[in-house]
Amino acid sequence: MKAVYYEGDRVLRAGQSPAQAPRYDEVQIKVSHAGICGTDLHIYHGHMDSRISFPQIMGHEMSGTVHAVGDQVTEFAAGDPVTVMPLNSCGNCPACQAGYGHICHNLKFLGIETPGAFQSYWTVPVHTVLPLPKELPLVHGALIEPLAVACHDIRRGKVGREDYAVVLGGGPIGALIALVAREAGAKVLVSEINPHRLQLLEQLGFDTINPKERDVAGYVNSQTGGAGCDVVFEVTSSQAGAELMTKLPRTRGRIVVVGIFSRPPQVDLHRFFWRELSMSGARVYEREDFIKAIELASSGRLPLDALITDVLPLEQLEQGFKQMEGGGSAMKIMLRCS
Repeated sequence: MKAVYYEGDRVLRAGQSPAQAPRYDEVQIKVSHAGICGTDLHIYHGHMDSRISFPQIMGHEMSGTVHAVGDQVTEFAAGDPVTVMPLNSCGNCPACQAGYGHICHNLKFLGIETPGAFQSYWTVPVHTVLPLPKELPLVHGALIEPLAVACHDIRRGKVGREDYAVVLGGGPIGALIALVAREAGAKVLVSEINPHRLQLLEQLGFDTINPKERDVAGYVNSQTGGAGCDVVFEVTSSQAGAELMTKLPRTRGRIVVVGIFSRPPQVDLHRFFWRELSMSGARVYEREDFIKAIELASSGRLPLDALITDVLPLEQLEQGFKQMEGGGSAMKIMLRCS
């Protein structure tokens, strides 16, 4: 079977990997497609070397078909289309005991702490596997994981019909948040600086703004009679985004922090106090978010093809990383793994 290994210092090696037969509670999946995530790019850049074992097989956004199952697995059979919710919780920590296993204190993220999906066959715990409708194209199935992120973010933001939502950052996750927010009935504004992404978002019917060219807070106020928006999603992981997010919400408005900040940003807590704002973190997803993502992807209401920039052979993972590093028109890049 084929696999691509990260060996450190931005070195990737395509080679063979022995297929791992499923144990009693595992499923072996023939991987069809896998999306390249920003997390994979961080691994490639060496930012997560302390969390991985070398050589590492990355990847966690995927779809495929069941190839084999362990002795005690009865809910899946060979040929079933599936995806994976790549979280393995300990079940014992305070978060798990409180029912929040997705943010387990000892969480193992498949594709980071364990081998991932950038290989022909991937063996995973059965509790991480979810069925996909047979009519859903597998290339769309590989978008379920990031779409589940967006579903979780929208749920954390309590987005409802007629809300005015502002998404700061129009990359793959920001675009999916915008799509799911619109599905929930919200009016959506996306703030983004990349002209290619702005053009795509406009083609998808979104109101957009470039914060380098226009005053985002002034525009939001002009659209709301000075009140501000109902909810802001911060997806840029930037100081500029952290400063802007408190300027936009109405009194008792909501902020959802989606981006991962490598350093604590400066945040205007006076504004936070003055308008009695609420702020929530949104980390990964829960099973209900995956179920919602599968329903949305299968409905045909989301323009998923428009988000896929390229589909490359597995061996061209490095080319995919270079496209992502170059910015430009890259949105979501997929790999064909089988």
